[in-house]
Amino acid sequence: MTQPSDLPDNPPRWPFNPELEISVTDTRDGLAGGGVVLVDIREPEELAIASVPGAVHIPMDQLAARANEMGLEEDQTLALICHTGRRSLAAAMALQRMGLDEARSVAGGIEWWSVRIDPSVPRY
Repeated sequence: MTQPSDLPDNPPRWPFNPELEISVTDTRDGLAGGGVVLVDIREPEELAIASVPGAVHIPMDQLAARANEMGLEEDQTLALICHTGRRSLAAAMALQRMGLDEARSVAGGIEWWSVRIDPSVPRY
């Protein structure tokens, strides 16, 4: 049986871009070490299904207006997570255009987090 740790850091067939994305393992490690601020940009009904402990919830449509709430310190990465990584990729690009160069999308989203990092997080 395949263990989560045997899987690649990023979803298969995912064209990973390190200037826009962060892997789930780097996100996990950064959360533990304080180098990552994780922002869940999904809708409240999605958050009710599954979440990552320690994530701040700011829905995508409120992200630009609430960017000042993220409280990033020097040398921290802003990791944005959604369901599969598509919305968070668009959000990371938008925040980078606003000058938040440290914004990254969590590749594969909470779906890949559940597969690769924490199988107790429900998949939907």
